[in-house]
Amino acid sequence: MKTSLIQKYNVPGPRYTSYPTVPYWEENNFTAEKWKSSMLETFQKTNTSEGISLYIHLPFCESLCTFCGCHKRITKRHEVEHPYIDAVLKEWKLYCDLFSTKPNIKEIHLGGGTPTFFSPNNLEKLIKGILSKATIADNYEFSFEGHPNNTTKEHLQLLYNLGFRRVSFGVQDYSTKVQTAINRIQPFHNVAKVTFWAREIGYTSISHDLIFGLPFQTLDDVLDTIDKTNSLHPDRLAFYSYAHVPWIKGNGQRGFNDEDVPKDDAKRLLYEEGKIRLSENGFHEIGMDHFAIDSDSMFTAFEEGKLHRNFMGYTTTNTKLMIGLGVSSISDSWTAFAQNEKTLEDYYERLDKNEIPVYRGHILTSEDLVIRQHILNIMCQFETDWSQDELKFLEIGEVIESLKEMEVDGLLKIFDNKLIVTEKGKPFVRNICMAFDLRLKRNTPQRQLFSMTI
Repeated sequence: MKTSLIQKYNVPGPRYTSYPTVPYWEENNFTAEKWKSSMLETFQKTNTSEGISLYIHLPFCESLCTFCGCHKRITKRHEVEHPYIDAVLKEWKLYCDLFSTKPNIKEIHLGGGTPTFFSPNNLEKLIKGILSKATIADNYEFSFEGHPNNTTKEHLQLLYNLGFRRVSFGVQDYSTKVQTAINRIQPFHNVAKVTFWAREIGYTSISHDLIFGLPFQTLDDVLDTIDKTNSLHPDRLAFYSYAHVPWIKGNGQRGFNDEDVPKDDAKRLLYEEGKIRLSENGFHEIGMDHFAIDSDSMFTAFEEGKLHRNFMGYTTTNTKLMIGLGVSSISDSWTAFAQNEKTLEDYYERLDKNEIPVYRGHILTSEDLVIRQHILNIMCQFETDWSQDELKFLEIGEVIESLKEMEVDGLLKIFDNKLIVTEKGKPFVRNICMAFDLRLKRNTPQRQLFSMTI
């Protein structure tokens, strides 16, 4: 039965960091002026009460990791740091010039690329420049992604002094064969060193990112990686499914053959056995692909029904307005999405013209907002309900009917006005969300847009 379910439901599907997903944005109905209007309306309503979030994309990496699906620029030339920091601060100024009051920052996340590609001095210039035009909200959360090979104690101390208390280190897998295949050679002692430094300095939430389904990866590799990870006692983990999308990423994911990548039941076994090992070590499953110990804020947010999901993934901070700064960053005003120019050249050119560098986006319809809430509920709490009028929509009956087969398969339970994902159904949460995805249903893609769901 387990085998047939994986074969049955392992289809291409979105990861749902947004709804609508990016391929279904109505770009023809989007303009930069509409984005500004939506953004300012949300800012006026929420800046004082809940604050705003900032995602800052730092795109540079010294080498290409072939598992990576992020927007990045590969270079060893560190003179690129100064002009990029200046550009991000200029973009932030363009936003601040539109605000009627100082932005109240609830969350900052530095992502990439490799944020620790930048020198501590340049990161200090960036963060101090951002905060000079803002106030800091109560219970704020500042976090960043660190590469274990180039994160220094100076990086960690400096960012801690600026208010950062959460750090995520990319680990992926400790097998030498797997690391060679994905071009990410990273010894265990490098990860141990930065983890111990972060703990010594005072970081309160340390996360490690692991990936299952990588080329040549075996069950022994996954369990060995988890055991080594557990010996360092991180507070939370991301245990991601490798998204094999060579038709999107081109040669970057062609450093190995398709048959070298675990598939279907073999891949799912890596997750199921890994999850058992994580549970034995005190990690609780939080949303999709995430785990935390019971003292971590993410576990608390999940237990209290406050977990949120956006373009940064899962977060304990739920702000209606998230502004993305830097090349390719995506912003969210709750009623609109906007993405920045994807190339550095176009990004710099727009800023030279004193323009906020968004080039595409989507204005959410009233239906989008309802579906978005249902998908968020399922992704963050493994349940949703439509007892309130504001969460009902015309096709709700058809959606529930389409989920009846999943109920027969034991993946969820349907009540009069509620749906609950079962323990058995958690690996299939993306499939369950797809039943609510009206845009996907109405316009089935003619070519593969998404990675496999399992």
